[in-house]
Amino acid sequence: MSAPVLITGVGKRVGLHLALAFLEQGTPVIGTYRQERPALAGLRAEGAELYPCDFYDPGELTNLISLLRDRHPALRAIIHNASDWLKEGQAPDAEVMQRMMQVHVSAPYQLNLGLTDALMAGAAPTADIIHLTDYVADTGSAKHIAYAASKAALANLTLSFAKQLAPTIKVNAIAPALIRFNEHDDEAYRQKALAKSVMGKEGGEVEVWHTVQYLMNSEYITGRTLHLDGGRHLI
Repeated sequence: MSAPVLITGVGKRVGLHLALAFLEQGTPVIGTYRQERPALAGLRAEGAELYPCDFYDPGELTNLISLLRDRHPALRAIIHNASDWLKEGQAPDAEVMQRMMQVHVSAPYQLNLGLTDALMAGAAPTADIIHLTDYVADTGSAKHIAYAASKAALANLTLSFAKQLAPTIKVNAIAPALIRFNEHDDEAYRQKALAKSVMGKEGGEVEVWHTVQYLMNSEYITGRTLHLDGGRHLI
């Protein structure tokens, strides 16, 4: 059996889809989650090993890394999917920035450093780190300034870790735009969002899965960001 894949934020949407897809192909999955959700019971039933961790709490993150090092000496990949989406005004500005940088930059940074040895041990013949960034890392966002800045910092971590960990560990990023609408999104918002790309549709979580597989199957691609944006740059 291959070494497990660690996926952060497996409780819903992309993280949940990736975890189920890996399990279906027979790859062991370790997942993290911030709060209990109904879908987690299904993941446990399929054999996923799940750990609660609030990435906003530095102590919980440190404990998680220590626990993973003890229990999982070999990892095939780390997929950094855990995210939050605060915008300015939802909390004091300094808190918004601190929270966004903590979950999107500090947590992946510490996990990558703390679990490097496990990735080296699980390489077959290479191992992977994949950061889930965002389309706005390149464009900025007037309404989510701290969020966009933190995702841009995560994109830069991709470059630095790719330099440090080559050739055994490949480090890449995936930058999605519209993957899946939320249930509460109204029709006006949906039409406005769809008009931002030439493809004019949701990508769906399966597009992220296909891109993850492409990166993990390659033994040559590192330090790159693959954009899943439906051609937004063409509008």
